[in-house]
Amino acid sequence: MKLLEGRLINVSNRLPVEIKHRSGHLRQSASAGGLASALDNIWRHQHGLWIGWAGPVDAEAATPLLQKAARGRPYSLRAVPLSSQEPSRCNFDPEYWEVYQRVNRKFAQTTAENVTGKDFIWAHDYHLMLMGHYLRETGCTTPTGFFLHIPFPGPDIFEKLPWRKNILRCLLGYDLLGFQTDRDRFNFLSCVERILPGASSERQHVQHIVTCDNHKTKIATFPISIAFEEFANHAASHDVEAAAHQLRRELSNNFMLLGVDRMDYTKGIPERLKAFRILLRRYPEIRHRITFVLVVVPSREDIKEYKALRREVELLVSQINGEFTDAGWVPIHYIHRNLTRKQLLSYYRAADIGLITSLKDGMNLVAKEFCAAQVDEQGVVIVSEFAGAAAELRHGALVVNPNDLAGVAEAIHRACVMPVEEKRARMKLLRDVVRTYNVQGWAESFLEAALSTDKVAPSASTPEGTDFPLVASSTGQDQRIA
Repeated sequence: MKLLEGRLINVSNRLPVEIKHRSGHLRQSASAGGLASALDNIWRHQHGLWIGWAGPVDAEAATPLLQKAARGRPYSLRAVPLSSQEPSRCNFDPEYWEVYQRVNRKFAQTTAENVTGKDFIWAHDYHLMLMGHYLRETGCTTPTGFFLHIPFPGPDIFEKLPWRKNILRCLLGYDLLGFQTDRDRFNFLSCVERILPGASSERQHVQHIVTCDNHKTKIATFPISIAFEEFANHAASHDVEAAAHQLRRELSNNFMLLGVDRMDYTKGIPERLKAFRILLRRYPEIRHRITFVLVVVPSREDIKEYKALRREVELLVSQINGEFTDAGWVPIHYIHRNLTRKQLLSYYRAADIGLITSLKDGMNLVAKEFCAAQVDEQGVVIVSEFAGAAAELRHGALVVNPNDLAGVAEAIHRACVMPVEEKRARMKLLRDVVRTYNVQGWAESFLEAALSTDKVAPSASTPEGTDFPLVASSTGQDQRIA
């Protein structure tokens, strides 16, 4: 279904390819992260342009490589000229705020120079919260939308920002704002109510309309997802099946507990390891029967906080293995590298339990990828209540508080002893949810809402059906995430 008369203009911090100097030459490689792969799946019926940073190289020099990278794709690539110092971490120093504004202006200028009134501009994530306002300053009248891939904080946290009013006003310069969960949307509306008393809000079915500075902005929830059929079909292939069986043999057919994450402090990796240690201490009978495969993808290795996190994770792995390793059994297999798609799907398919313990996550697509790859429908998902995915997967997953280490350990034990019939029923429900609310539906619902003069389509929700008890605390009390 072609939704736009013109082109889809995607604008994000990074392009799906990164260009760097290697051995005296410019080389391109795929960008890391889930955003690029998610967006790459929404262009099936729509041609367009992808605007973003290509890496610490001259934008003009990068053009030939970007043209080459775009061959065979339904969109072209355009680089925003940024210095290597301009992309940076958040800091309350006023100089950082000046740089953030300057970067948003550069994105707005590059975008305005490459669009027509028939196009639609879709900006992504916190890097570009100001761009909608700056686009209007250029005189650009092309319709705009913004999607926040991370959680939006409540007023008590957001108010700490010195530039809170500026950020809210600039966000309301977009025509549509999309959030991962209803909680994020309500947090945003609460911030607007408290910080911008001059703005007005009215509810229309499943969306809100906020009027600020004589401009109306639609506010709605659009949980992002994955290309279910692509993941499921690849996971069902002979190559992946054979690789998964080989993994099972190498682990002596033990219960395979799997964690897959970037090396990031929001993912709760140390907490996950501590919970696993509690499991082995409290349930000695499960030793030799379970193996924790921890896959951690390198990320931001030049930042000292991430280096410290890696040291903490590797120390915990060493301590736990030192305490429990026995002849023929090593409790944790730690992998610190990037995996190919085939390798990742092989781990997903081989695993008995997928463990996601994010301390805070906009969505966490690993949970959905794990479900899609479970073609045998025998795996169990344990997901943090602080991951956006918990809202959609709550009826079939075990939902935990990642800070409750004993509760996470109890959930892992529960997954190990769960009857096969219950595992199948849970995973079937989870796969139905992810299949129904896929990434194509996410993109189409956002674009339909952006281009509609009426109310937006309902946001994704899980179907009614069997609601299983959820393990969430060491007290044994069931908890449900509303």
